[in-house]
Amino acid sequence: MTSRNYTTEGIILARRNYSEADRILSIYTKHFGRLSYIAKGIRRPTSRKRGHLEVFSYIKFQGSRGKGLDILTEVETIDNFREIRTDLKKTALAFYFVEVIGRTTHEGAPNSELFSLILANLKKLTFEEKLLSLKNRFIVDVLTSLGFWPKGVALANPEDKLLEVTERDLGSSRVGKKLIN
Repeated sequence: MTSRNYTTEGIILARRNYSEADRILSIYTKHFGRLSYIAKGIRRPTSRKRGHLEVFSYIKFQGSRGKGLDILTEVETIDNFREIRTDLKKTALAFYFVEVIGRTTHEGAPNSELFSLILANLKKLTFEEKLLSLKNRFIVDVLTSLGFWPKGVALANPEDKLLEVTERDLGSSRVGKKLIN
């Protein structure tokens, strides 16, 4: 029998409001892949978890298995990538990174290599100046990690291949093109 409560690390991919005071979060976890969680009472002004649950934050958290969605019970920020959040171009690229992961992965499919890749690229983004090359390397690495592209083979236009895999445009790609290209 598996434990009802568990602790892991994750990167927040997306969030959306739910009911009056709750929020549903999509988190790419280190051990379980992409999962959805409900953070109860997070939108209340007195919530202690409120500041920890921002998109592309790297967190350590405790979850509790629920009947529907798992419930987020405790949260601690490991890195909120403050340096990225002060630069509009880097923020746009970070949102692009998490959207790519959200669109190319399935719920509950763990991939520790992909988790390390996301984290490494967010850390690189804090000091990288050549954003377009970082974006293209990220796309190729994600496609390779997920098995959509062979390892070690050059990819002429990574964005076209990503579009083929996702079968639709990414919402953040428009912003990224204006700011990064």
